[in-house]
Amino acid sequence: MLQELKKRSNNHCELCNATVNLSVYGVPPTKGDSVDNAILVCDTCLNQIQHPETMDSNHWRCLNDSMWSEHRPVKVMAWRLLNRLKSEGWSLDLLNMMYLDDEELTFAKTSGDHLEESEKVIHKDSNGAVLANGDNVVLIKDLKVKGSSMTAKQGTVVRKIALDPENAQYIEGKVEGQQIVILTQYVKKAN
Repeated sequence: MLQELKKRSNNHCELCNATVNLSVYGVPPTKGDSVDNAILVCDTCLNQIQHPETMDSNHWRCLNDSMWSEHRPVKVMAWRLLNRLKSEGWSLDLLNMMYLDDEELTFAKTSGDHLEESEKVIHKDSNGAVLANGDNVVLIKDLKVKGSSMTAKQGTVVRKIALDPENAQYIEGKVEGQQIVILTQYVKKAN
């Protein structure tokens, strides 16, 4: 995949156009398992993406160019980063110009970057640990699955959960090949 992204980006960071220390970044909630949900980024961009408290707003003026990318994961990351910087006037101007189709916008909003801290939906397991998209959880009790004769057994590991962006009590995951909704009070985060 690294070679495909290097070819797609002409060996440049897809956000700031740097040419050194490039690596693959999977755009959450995906794990970067294909070029359709990953971007090539430099160390500077990666560090600031992963540690929002270190963001240098001047570095991100590069989003003025990258937000027009033809590649979905680049546009999604540009939108998320511009939202993190919305206290800057220039960032809001760029957001007002930017276009994402409905599917891209839905994907972009899964990070919650567009919300104020008080508005964010935070999913926590039965022990109070914060859950994220893609986490693995363990069921702490047997759960009868509505609409089927299946019972999800205590101790079952549910891999790569998806969080409900509107309700902090709901997550989704596959149990015995069936996609189900699970209440967070019945799971604990797996290490």
